[in-house]
Amino acid sequence: MPTATSSVAWDDFRLIKAIAEARSLPAAAELIGLNHSTVFRRLGQIEESLGTRLFERHRSGYVPTPAGEEMAVLAERLETDIAGFTRRLAGREILPAGELRVTTNDSLLVELLTPLFATFMKQCPDIKLDVLLGNQALNLSKRDADVAIRATDNPPENLVGRRVAQIGWALYGRAADFPEGAPADQSQLVQQRWISLGDQFSNFKVVQYRQKHIPADQTVYKLNTVLGLAEAVEAGIGIGFLPCFIADKRPGLTRLAPPQTGYAADLWLLTHPDLRHSPRVRLFLDFMAAELTKLRPLMEGGASLQTEAEAGVEGSADQALG
Repeated sequence: MPTATSSVAWDDFRLIKAIAEARSLPAAAELIGLNHSTVFRRLGQIEESLGTRLFERHRSGYVPTPAGEEMAVLAERLETDIAGFTRRLAGREILPAGELRVTTNDSLLVELLTPLFATFMKQCPDIKLDVLLGNQALNLSKRDADVAIRATDNPPENLVGRRVAQIGWALYGRAADFPEGAPADQSQLVQQRWISLGDQFSNFKVVQYRQKHIPADQTVYKLNTVLGLAEAVEAGIGIGFLPCFIADKRPGLTRLAPPQTGYAADLWLLTHPDLRHSPRVRLFLDFMAAELTKLRPLMEGGASLQTEAEAGVEGSADQALG
């Protein structure tokens, strides 16, 4: 039984939560940055202090007892409350200064955002950017990042922000292979060698098109990142759909079909509601929105994206390549 002097610190809650999530001591130790023996010793001390077992030791791992489960749930709630407190403090900043954590993906950073970030930092030298790359959305609720710049048709409901543009996709080939531009008989394109994002990107409409209309043996090169697609087409590996803001800057590529609204993705600037009035977050969002709006023709692939009705037989990829 716990004694009158028993107490449990926040670090104890974190440790129990980590073990409950990882179900093993080595994995829990990695989560919280301790070694295995320290986690083992501290777990024993916590259980002794509370006078109850928090985990059952099975061959399959550490399974929380009812007391351990309750402690892990409480730790999750405390972590959420602490994160909310820090967000609210950040939202009351007076001066636009300090570190701003921005998450985006590699292709947007390399092909579009880096010059904009450089200009922003010249204008706001007291703000430092910490850029986190990844195609997985980070948890802005827990301050994994302050701002997310994402191409998505379904932004998370717990975030707020603005849609600044659409990212157009069009079909491209190596200019040297198509000196006269797109062939008059575009059904020939189906017989070309194709490059594409991998099947794990089946939420992309261009991948859905390829899966439906292009024979599997014609797709000779797949990637798990957008960043290398243009290089693959430019190297002559095959033809493929590319974001217009990447492909249209490369003279070694030529369009084989125009962009369509059906293949476009919305580009969003997102933050957590508690942070939207933070001076540094607001300043950054306003700056990026203004600069990205100027680049809309590049991102959208022209003055505007064509609908299938506007494009007609010549412009419709479904009609040309299906």
